[in-house]
Amino acid sequence: MKRTEKQFDAVAFMRQQRDTLSEKLAKMTKSEILAYFEKRKSETSIKPCA
Repeated sequence: MKRTEKQFDAVAFMRQQRDTLSEKLAKMTKSEILAYFEKRKSETSIKPCA
């Protein structure tokens, strides 16, 4: 069985992003967390195009 070298490790990337976000959210209050996600939602919303 032939193995190919990974160009991008999605699992490692997801874990890195989760850890970064966890560190950021650990320092915030509940209201700050809600405000953070509301702001992110309006800034980075990717909408499908027709």
